[in-house]
Amino acid sequence: MNVAVETVRLEKALYGGLIEGTADGKQISVSYALPGELVEIRDGELAAVLEPSPARIAPACVHFGQCGGCQYQHASYPTQTELKAGILRVLFAAEGLTELPPIQPHTADPWGYRNRVRMRVAVVAGKVQVGYSRRASNEFLPIAMCPIAAPLLWRAAEALIRLAAEDATCRRWLAAATEVELFCAPDESRLQIGLFLRDADTARFEKEGFTGFCERVKAAVPELTGAGMKLDPELSRRTRKGWDGANWGAAGLNYDAAGTKYWVSRGAFFQVNRFLVEELVALVAAGRKGALAWDLFAGVGLFSQALAAGFDRIVAVEGGEVAALDLAQVERKTSGKVQAVHAPTLDFLRAQVLQRTRPELIVMDPPRAGVGAEGCHLLGRLRAPELVYVSCDPVTLARDLKVLTGAGYRVDQLHMVDLFPQTFHMESVVVLRFADQ
Repeated sequence: MNVAVETVRLEKALYGGLIEGTADGKQISVSYALPGELVEIRDGELAAVLEPSPARIAPACVHFGQCGGCQYQHASYPTQTELKAGILRVLFAAEGLTELPPIQPHTADPWGYRNRVRMRVAVVAGKVQVGYSRRASNEFLPIAMCPIAAPLLWRAAEALIRLAAEDATCRRWLAAATEVELFCAPDESRLQIGLFLRDADTARFEKEGFTGFCERVKAAVPELTGAGMKLDPELSRRTRKGWDGANWGAAGLNYDAAGTKYWVSRGAFFQVNRFLVEELVALVAAGRKGALAWDLFAGVGLFSQALAAGFDRIVAVEGGEVAALDLAQVERKTSGKVQAVHAPTLDFLRAQVLQRTRPELIVMDPPRAGVGAEGCHLLGRLRAPELVYVSCDPVTLARDLKVLTGAGYRVDQLHMVDLFPQTFHMESVVVLRFADQ
């Protein structure tokens, strides 16, 4: 059957990596294109670029277009940041948020920036391979490079592939894994490895065997300081509660950023861009001071420790079990100046509204789901003079800002921090002030 080819002049970027245009009165979107280009689209895919944008460049990765990880490698980096700022404006406008300050972009080196990667592991034609998922599918894609990962991470991945081919112990452990997670210090001096194993049969692997595996990896990658293994929580249908299998070496690593050492346990969340963590912390904490600040969705205390320089007391709230343990260490480290609270953020806010507590500053860094309607309404009732909202999803951010502005807050500053170059993802930092302040 012949599939119709549509010729479209593309106009604007949409969140998710798509570029949209209009043909014959209907809106059409496609991946791997750029605004202003004249393209041919066949069956929803880019068939040809008839008039390329001056911003189009050659991708740096041989897997671009097949791998689901990157969407913008074909665009010059200044163009990527312009696209993201434009997407923010469109999403905000869709929620009626038009009276906003200018978007301030913050960028760094767009390559080799990731301090953490989580790769799939599979045996292909008798060989252990690492990779990601193919675009728009769950199909395994073996990879030969990953230029957005810190060089140490890819060097470690190559070492694992090589060791699996050369050493029976390494092959046994890697062939039993569904995924491997690699996490490194910002200067690439230290590395952590975590294996997710595919089924309970791995219980036959004794801890001594895992030690042998780790020692072999250490010989190949001297930066390795610790490793852990556990059953894949999705396959074992268990809640992820830390790394409860065998462990070797350190249980995490010290991550140096903004003049502070952060202890990050294996499996705990930490910001992924090793070049922009310090700038992100400065946007949130620099110059702010007072008696009481709250750090909601606090993680391992990235912002809490920085806020301790200007506030008498910080209440840091974290619901995740692994990160909450690290946050408790921050409380001890700061002699109680940072008070760690292990609780869901909504539960904490409900209790504080009843107690009529009013901090001078509330920082929140939620997951992609955002704060949510109830959380935003509770924040509106608290009327803290200043909010700093750190967001990794502009759709939920726009939704939440609509509620917060309706509750009496106004947007004072708007920052786009490009923690995820080459992808459609972006980080935003929004400073809000209560209208009567």
